[in-house]
Amino acid sequence: MQAIALVPHQRLAADLQHHAAVFGGCLRHGTPAYRFLVWTGPQNVAKARKVQQPIGRGFQVQTASISREAPVLIAGPTASGKSALALELATRDNRLIVNADALQVYANWRILTARPSPADEAAAPHALYGHVARDIIYSVGHWLRDVAPLLSQPVVIVGGTGLNFNALTRGLAEVPAIPAVVRAEADARRAAEGHAALLSELDAATAARIDRRNPARIQRAWEVLRATGRGLASWQQDTPAPLLPLDRAEALVLVPDVAWLNDRIARRFHQMLRDGALNEARANLADWDPGLPSSKAIGAAELIAHLRGELTLSDAADAAVVASRQYAKRQRTWFRSNMRAWRQVSLP
Repeated sequence: MQAIALVPHQRLAADLQHHAAVFGGCLRHGTPAYRFLVWTGPQNVAKARKVQQPIGRGFQVQTASISREAPVLIAGPTASGKSALALELATRDNRLIVNADALQVYANWRILTARPSPADEAAAPHALYGHVARDIIYSVGHWLRDVAPLLSQPVVIVGGTGLNFNALTRGLAEVPAIPAVVRAEADARRAAEGHAALLSELDAATAARIDRRNPARIQRAWEVLRATGRGLASWQQDTPAPLLPLDRAEALVLVPDVAWLNDRIARRFHQMLRDGALNEARANLADWDPGLPSSKAIGAAELIAHLRGELTLSDAADAAVVASRQYAKRQRTWFRSNMRAWRQVSLP
């Protein structure tokens, strides 16, 4: 059986350890059991000891049904175990791990964006991680152009940015680059008037389909209309064929239990602090610009506020955990609406 480590869940782990011991390694007759990184042995089943597992490791699940030949796509909310699954498949099948997360591309945030560790990068080849400078705007179009030449080899593409996966599997409208002067105008108007003012000026077709709760998307649509004289919806009607149609890939979306994920998010952020996230934020303090896309890393603004004396570290951590949970909720909502054709993987 091929298996991958996902995430810890102590109560479930203890229960499954018991069943595995009782049934000699099977949960049902003829069905391989979940394997564990921590095993107390059959003689200790009655007193199974609880061991605190690292974030991203714990019980393992079967992967035998995941294709060894087709490109594999793995989407899921933050902290759901995507990277662990990608690494196992990469080592099993000699695949390149390709990042599809909009924030893990930035060089200035390794810990806070949960980029793969140096040890993980040594275990399998990785691409499109940390290759973009902090002050660069890196769009879905940039990502799609960078990923195109990588598709000639076996890949597992992993991340939490649904728009990247949409562009990859459905195609992306070839909208001309937005001039800096138009972007500056949009920034100024959004800061002074709010995104509602920009929304009110969109063409009807774009306004009807855009996510009205997403100021960045509204600004982008306004910039396109201002720069080209043509609405974003009109550009999207001319979308070219996708680089990787969904029917040519093994597409998985992780669907975690909410309470389980929320607990994991909190524990992961505190692990990030122990791993040096505060020092990482300190390195970004002098040139901090909250308007940059790289500054949207979850927890960055909160840790910067702490370093400026505006929040205690405890309050900053609490606020970052709340922000991360809210972000995960938005991701889950988006995945439900846009990834109905993907294979759902329930967790834990």
